[in-house]
Amino acid sequence: MAFTFDTTLAPELYPLAWLVGTWRGAGVLEYPGIDRTEVTQQVVFDHDGGPYLRYEATVFTAGAEGEDPIVWSTETGYWRVSPEPHEGIKPGQTSLEVLLADPAGRVSVYVGAASDGRVDLVSDVIARTTSGAEVSASSRMYGNVAGDLMWVHSIAAFGNPLQSYISAQLSRVEEE
Repeated sequence: MAFTFDTTLAPELYPLAWLVGTWRGAGVLEYPGIDRTEVTQQVVFDHDGGPYLRYEATVFTAGAEGEDPIVWSTETGYWRVSPEPHEGIKPGQTSLEVLLADPAGRVSVYVGAASDGRVDLVSDVIARTTSGAEVSASSRMYGNVAGDLMWVHSIAAFGNPLQSYISAQLSRVEEE
């Protein structure tokens, strides 16, 4: 599906314009203590004209034969261009700040950069409720590869070092 530029997007978000829309596709979830599981993911980037993108993601695992898929995880949040470049941002890169929350009791703040159809994010702060799983670090990479959204999320959790947790290849979904 061809990318259509949304002319109502705030100008500071132009470096992220390629993300706007609904994306869906297949992926793999695997981490120490979690068996390898094939998943389906849907990600929505949208906006209301403000200087930020709204973000919503849902990961589904297959239900029993003939049953609907089961929600594995969800998260919501906001992406914005930082008013000042973060340390280490190179010329031509756009400095980002991302805030994500999930119903498992965790809020994460990421900083990173966007450039040439790629976004790299690293956790700056991860806060959790007393019952939320302890995740000490996280990174994410989103890339536009031949029009698809490639996505990798790595975490350091449960005493394990930072390593891949989930990845997916998503295609843009046509709006009806």
